[in-house]
Amino acid sequence: MPHYFFDTDDGLFRHEDDEGIELPSLDAARIEALDALPDMARNKSPDRDRRTYSVRVRDEDGRVIYFASLDLVGEWHIPHAISL
Repeated sequence: MPHYFFDTDDGLFRHEDDEGIELPSLDAARIEALDALPDMARNKSPDRDRRTYSVRVRDEDGRVIYFASLDLVGEWHIPHAISL
């Protein structure tokens, strides 16, 4: 079964996967990458209203075979004082 590596970037921290996982196909690797993006956004503390999350999939030879990103944009539509 092919081995794939998933490198992630949340705009502040970049992680290069050195373990990877075995998956049955390229499509399965694509789905794994897409599924990771909402989890990355959900698990990051909301310290900014704009952030781009990305996942880069590499094969066993280190070639990038797929890339996906998610842009998070939040904006106030009323007057808002920042509370600390």
